[in-house]
Amino acid sequence: MIIRTTLAAAVAAAALLTASGCAVTRGQETVGAYVDDTTITTRVKARFVENKDVDASSIRVETLNGTVMLSGFAKNATEKNTAESLARGVSGVKSVKNEIAIRP
Repeated sequence: MIIRTTLAAAVAAAALLTASGCAVTRGQETVGAYVDDTTITTRVKARFVENKDVDASSIRVETLNGTVMLSGFAKNATEKNTAESLARGVSGVKSVKNEIAIRP
C-alpha cells in the first residue's frame, strides 16, 4: 500500500513539473515578454537590497507586461515612496502600482 501511494505521488509530481515547464503567465503573449518581466522584477529587487531606506524582505515585487506592482508593508511613507521611485528608475518599467501598506 505504501509503495502504491509513493508511486502515485511520484507520477503526479512528474506530471506537474512537465506540464508547467514552459508555461507563460496568463495575460502575456510571448516567452520573451515573460523573460523581460522577470528581468525587471530582479532589477527592482536588487535596487531594494542596495538601498538602506527600503526593507527588501517586506516588499513583494511582481511585473506583468512592464507594469510593476509593489505590495507588502513599509515602516513609513518615506519607505513606501522610496520603493516606488526606485522601481520607476528601472529600465523597461512602463508603470508602477504601489499597493504597499504602512504599518501602524
